[in-house]
Amino acid sequence: MIKYIALYKKPADPEGFDEKYFESHLPIVESVPGIVRAEVAKVQRVFLAGFLGENELHLVAEMYFESEESFKAALQSPEWATSGANLAEIGGMELVAMFSAEVVGE
Repeated sequence: MIKYIALYKKPADPEGFDEKYFESHLPIVESVPGIVRAEVAKVQRVFLAGFLGENELHLVAEMYFESEESFKAALQSPEWATSGANLAEIGGMELVAMFSAEVVGE
């Protein structure tokens, strides 16, 4: 299983960003072919900032794909492209770090 993770730092207007994120961006993400599950969590507290420095985390989004092949196919889909365009439109690209990881234990 492959997990795609997006870490969002706190925006200048958290409520405004959340409204756009949950009403427009998340439904597009959930339409991406091959997604097994999508989860979004609001960060309540950072216990050890470590490499985050002064960045205050706001959201953690996790999207799960059954395999590397289904993940690669999703990256090529029109829905994935639309989700990226939407994220740029709502101001999320300046706030986010994204990476993928292979799930090796539960």
